Amino acid sequence: MKHRSALVSIGLGATLWGIIGIFVTYLYDLGFNPVQVVALRVFMAAVFMSVYVALKDKRLFRIKLSDSRYFIGTGIISIVFFNWCLFSAMEETSISIAFVLLYTAPAFVTILSKFLFQEPLTTRKISALLTTFIGCTLVIGLLPDMSGSISLYGLLLGLGSGFFYALYSIFGKYALQKHNSLTVTVYTFLFATVAVVPFSGLGEMVPVLSDWKVWGFIVGLGFLCTMLPFILYTKGLEHVESSRASIIATIEPVVASLTGFLLFNETLTLWQYVGIAFVIGSVIMVQETRKGNRVQTLEEANV
Repeated sequence: MKHRSALVSIGLGATLWGIIGIFVTYLYDLGFNPVQVVALRVFMAAVFMSVYVALKDKRLFRIKLSDSRYFIGTGIISIVFFNWCLFSAMEETSISIAFVLLYTAPAFVTILSKFLFQEPLTTRKISALLTTFIGCTLVIGLLPDMSGSISLYGLLLGLGSGFFYALYSIFGKYALQKHNSLTVTVYTFLFATVAVVPFSGLGEMVPVLSDWKVWGFIVGLGFLCTMLPFILYTKGLEHVESSRASIIATIEPVVASLTGFLLFNETLTLWQYVGIAFVIGSVIMVQETRKGNRVQTLEEANV
């Protein structure tokens, strides 16, 4: 794959992550709640990823029982709660605002890495944190007129998605020291599936699930917005440095905002668009400081 093709592959993968709001919104319209949508996503992702890994190299399934603690972290503490917060934030606020708040994750990674891995807080990182804060206050409407455009619950959900999104990088760092990224990813979704599906209440939705049209949305959620972007992003990472790939991936909230505007008539104020620019800018600032660093973002860990 040529360098330009790798960049396109990464951009396409991030774009597919950005359109997830389409499938989540339609599943809500069909009667599914956030927990059930999370269960559907992790279950379908686990199925697709298991088939992919089995075809690629069955040896990647080999792990020690003691290594389960890593996947409890990546699969249950991170992925389950990250998806629940994100999907709930979409329902409480909007697709655009939910994805912008999700991209506070690099700020959380920076702060956590300071205490867990003794990574220095440089002037540039501190500037990125301040930029994230200003961007978020603009997006949620606290600036410039302090009126506020979303509820406190919506804000907490959005920040929660960013926090749990960031935790994947933390747990993933330990897991990736012992296992291939594919192994980490497939077990992440398998553990998440075991944790959330039995308690999701999907049994109540059997009448809806009997409609094959519904499965189109479910497959889209699990394959088009999870499995396929994972393959595209990972393939691109083979030819592009991870810091640059993560910067390209910031088109994800832009795509999410366009999706909300074009398909669901979501509108934002001028100041909220300025806030989006601030948040994306902070992500770019943080990624530039992490060039060559071993702490991976969620995209770098291929989820």
